[in-house]
Order: sequence, then C-alpha cells, then structure tokens
Amino acid sequence: MSAPDGNPVGAERSIGQLFASATTEMSALVHDEIALAKAQLKQDVKRGAVGGGAFAAAGAVLIFSLPMLSFALAYGIRTWSDWNLAVCFLLSFAANVLVAGLLALIGVVFAKKAKKGKGPQKTAASVKETAAVLQNVKPHPRQLNGADRVGESVEAVARSSS
Repeated sequence: MSAPDGNPVGAERSIGQLFASATTEMSALVHDEIALAKAQLKQDVKRGAVGGGAFAAAGAVLIFSLPMLSFALAYGIRTWSDWNLAVCFLLSFAANVLVAGLLALIGVVFAKKAKKGKGPQKTAASVKETAAVLQNVKPHPRQLNGADRVGESVEAVARSSS
C-alpha cells in the first residue's frame, strides 16, 4: 500500500515532502471550495431567473391575452348561456386574472427559493472553519536521532558556559 505521493505508507518523509504534500492538499481544498461556491451561485441565479421569467410571463399573459381571450370567451359564454353580454365579458376578464394570478404565484415561489439560497454562505463558513483549524495546528515534536542529540547537548553546554 502506498500514499498518494507514491511513498510506502509508514515510510518516513522529509519535512519538505510533508510541506509539499500539505500545500498541494490545501490548494486542492481551496479550489474545490471555490468550485462549490460557483456551483451554488449558479443554482441561486437560475432560480432567480426562473422566478423573474414567471413574473414576465404573468405580465405578458395579462396584457396581451386580455383583448383576444376576453372577446372569444365572452362570445362563447353568450352562445352557450344566453346571458347578458356584459356579464359574459366580466366572466372572461375574471378567468384571465385567475391565470395571471397563478403565474404570479409561481414567480413568488421561485423568487423566495432564490432568496433563501445560502450556498455561498455555507461555503464561506466552511472556509472560515478550515482556516481556524489550520491556525490552531501545532507541529508535532520531532524525535531526535543521535546526531541531533549531540547538537542539542553542544548547544546546552554552550549556553550554560556563557
């Protein structure tokens, strides 16, 4: 079994190798968190665009369909019911307002979903948490080999004699 850098697991690695490995992993983590934030922003923007499109569709339906649909529906009701033509036009108008209201409701639902989207805030909190953990990390004490012990002894003697 080997580590991602190709060295066998449990093999001693130098400080430089450890630092290079940590730097590579931190870089990958930062890149992944940035990609996650971008993906979440795209999703929130898409929801907002759908909501805005639904509002625009509601307005277009209300404005452009009222004359044609009102006349067609009113004359259709008149043909089937023999009611007064004014009542038929009022029923036609009420039907168009109902359709526009439903489209506006869809727009409100999507706008609220886009507003509630907290994708970037979650990612920012994750980045802050990672930074806080890294600031509190303390290096592990190194085990001294024979040559280091001799150097340490020489330094201790030099300090005590001065």
